[in-house]
Amino acid sequence: MGFALIANKICLLCVIVLLPALCTSQDTFTCSRATYYGRPDCYGTPSGACGFGEFGRTVNDGYVSGVSWLYRNGAGCGACYQVRCITPQYCTDEGVNVVVTDYGEGDRTDFILSPRAYASLARPDVDVDLFAHGVIDVEYRRVSCQYSDYEYLMFKVHEHSRNPHYLALVMIYVAGQNDITAVELWQEDCEEWKAMRRAYGAVWDMANPPSGPINLRFQVCGSAGETWVQSRNPLPADWKAGSAYDTGIQLT
Repeated sequence: MGFALIANKICLLCVIVLLPALCTSQDTFTCSRATYYGRPDCYGTPSGACGFGEFGRTVNDGYVSGVSWLYRNGAGCGACYQVRCITPQYCTDEGVNVVVTDYGEGDRTDFILSPRAYASLARPDVDVDLFAHGVIDVEYRRVSCQYSDYEYLMFKVHEHSRNPHYLALVMIYVAGQNDITAVELWQEDCEEWKAMRRAYGAVWDMANPPSGPINLRFQVCGSAGETWVQSRNPLPADWKAGSAYDTGIQLT
């Protein structure tokens, strides 16, 4: 019992001391707990709090997670983490890399993993034993997101958008260890940048957006601090709800 008490105190100290800053990379592991949610297909959910829709179900081949405080009011949507459990008889040393697509709270957990991600924590042939635990002790760290098929930052026009009266954008394929913390549109008649509102999660919106092709810029928060980057490709005047557009911006 004394050893368990010491271990719990060490883990608590780990959490307190190593909480990641919003705009810095995290090289060390932080102690936490993880569980999983049930879906018959073992992938993510299209109704996650980040607003990713179908993208949130299949991104990273379904290795996704809901998070609690790491959600950060939606700024944490799309962030990638390496999660590994600390039960050697059941778990691999590498763990699994997951993409944040949802918000969720469990029994003192920071991660609620998709079944595919949770199963990948386990050593061969012992995943059933791991699932039987339900909630497990883990350690995690922020890692770079990498999308081999997508070179540039992209955004999708949310299905609720209605040209020309309402525009909502969903940030997708945010590579590296970067967060999108602000989005602005160029208002040509006023000759100034107008801020979009973070509606929720990774969704940014604006009523009565500018007409014609729309120039956008994004505030990117990463290991080098915050910086503004402008899309090389304007949103076309005939933008359509449900369509995805390439910014031409490479984030690393």
